[in-house]
Amino acid sequence: MSLDIDQIVVHQLIKRDEDELSLILRDSLLTPTHEVEVMLEELHRVYSAKNKAYGLFNEESELRDTLRECRGGQQDFLAFTRAATGRLRDELAKYPFAEGGIVLFAQYRYLAVEYLLISVLNSQSSMRVNEALEISTTHYLDINHADIVARIDLTEWETQPDSTRYLTFLRGRVGRKVADFFMDFLGASQGLDTKAQNRTLLQAVDDYCEEVSLDKQSRQEYRQQVHQYCSDQLKSGDEITITELSHQLPEVNEQSFVGFTEQQGYEFEESFPADRSTLRQLTKFSGSGGGLTMNFDALLLNERIFWDPTTDTLTIKGTPPNLRDQLQRRLKEQ
Repeated sequence: MSLDIDQIVVHQLIKRDEDELSLILRDSLLTPTHEVEVMLEELHRVYSAKNKAYGLFNEESELRDTLRECRGGQQDFLAFTRAATGRLRDELAKYPFAEGGIVLFAQYRYLAVEYLLISVLNSQSSMRVNEALEISTTHYLDINHADIVARIDLTEWETQPDSTRYLTFLRGRVGRKVADFFMDFLGASQGLDTKAQNRTLLQAVDDYCEEVSLDKQSRQEYRQQVHQYCSDQLKSGDEITITELSHQLPEVNEQSFVGFTEQQGYEFEESFPADRSTLRQLTKFSGSGGGLTMNFDALLLNERIFWDPTTDTLTIKGTPPNLRDQLQRRLKEQ
């Protein structure tokens, strides 16, 4: 991984009691040793693999203003991070779920793009066996479960100030409030809505199939082709481009997919990330609630699975063998 660290530092937030978060601030930057590089590479890898929301700085963002000063040389990186950690503590203290953690700031380059990554990492305890085969307790950063993370694409921010996607962040495993306090700290709001772009793509595909009067089998094949392209983009880390997608799809009645979307006025970004959960609807039906979870291929609808909207009833003809075995065993017990 060609990741080059420019500057990196960690500070610490400690919860003393129910109402107080204390700071421990470093007086110097970390030396980018091999261990530090491995740690940041792992955090970069874990973060890059997760679904992210996009954002941009608000006009009143204090962090944006001080970051500009830091980038312009009016403030050094260490002073910037120390002040930012203090503001993070003040924002976090407003919430009853406030906990401590290691606050990491890393400015680095990856594939010719410069980033600033900010994260609050939890420490976990584990057991280790040393060279003398003695067991002791050790602490480690729980990078795999990091969910309070934001990353600023400094290159895009400085070269494309009107962009709505130079800042990315995770929403967190414990709900909206985590994202709220972190976004307040960053002074940012949501930018590009990735899910909305993917939902618009699904609607455009359905509308196109209706417009060119494809039969059921052809519609499903068309959706499958769209899904394959989007899945390939997701695996390679590339984004969806409507023009590129259209080139991989057959024209029907001399009407291209991209031509149809332009004619109908769908509002697509030039490119946008694929959202796995939304795109799954191209080939599958799924849902859960009330103790019931269902997931089946779209091709099975009206073939082996039938839905009566009047009674909201699904009729399934032919069950999977492992499910059938479980049902038969339970029937014998009764």
